[in-house]
Amino acid sequence: MQPQLIHSCFTSFRNTVPLVHNITNFVAMNTAANVLLAAGCSPAMVHAFDEAPEFVHLANALTINIGTLSPEWLASMLATVKVAHESNIPWVLDPVAVGATTYRRQSCEQLLAFKPDIIRGNASEILALAGMGSQSKGPDSGDTVEAAKIAAEHLTQFAKVVIVTGEIDWVTDGLQQWAIQHGAPMMTNVTAIGCALTALIGAFAGANRDHLAAAAISALCYYGQAGEIADTNAKGPGSFYVEFLDALYILDAKTVSKNARVTEHK
Repeated sequence: MQPQLIHSCFTSFRNTVPLVHNITNFVAMNTAANVLLAAGCSPAMVHAFDEAPEFVHLANALTINIGTLSPEWLASMLATVKVAHESNIPWVLDPVAVGATTYRRQSCEQLLAFKPDIIRGNASEILALAGMGSQSKGPDSGDTVEAAKIAAEHLTQFAKVVIVTGEIDWVTDGLQQWAIQHGAPMMTNVTAIGCALTALIGAFAGANRDHLAAAAISALCYYGQAGEIADTNAKGPGSFYVEFLDALYILDAKTVSKNARVTEHK
């Protein structure tokens, strides 16, 4: 992918100041909100059935994260994604630990019926979501990104773009594939960093509705580079979190596009 397109997507993202409606889990709410604010977005954590389907009309994008799933939240998720789908508001599905229980698998099957624009998960989640079996350990992946590539292709029948995150992230729109090589090991030692990535991907999608694959790749490059910057100064997970938010705040379009490590596969 050309650096110019990443630069364009990032510039559009920053100029839009997207409002991102997140129905996410209890663990991730604070981190997702802080990440979005540091990146220059407006976060909203609105999950009640009585208002979420109405509120989504105000948003540039919607993200759905099933981390702390419940029947009440699922009802709200389904009603809200229906509105987003019908209103052409980009929405992102994060199928956290989808392979862990029957309830999670069935819930995701219902959500997939409303055609998410983007699916973002680790290798085990993508495999489980595609019905191909996985070695998940709750929300943690027991599978490699390489093992989930076919599953990601399969899921493009439901979503315009599918992302498998890991040591090297993999993005596909069913026709083209890209590998993104950014990030730092410390990112896995801070809770909700992955969930917050989904929120940021939603923000990029909301600002670049006609270029969803490029939006996803740009978000991954930005996030991973912020992790690399934070890792150079952090002494442990606590200081990493602070350094990471600062890096998101400081990084700009020129730096992210210039340093992007993206390889296209055909």
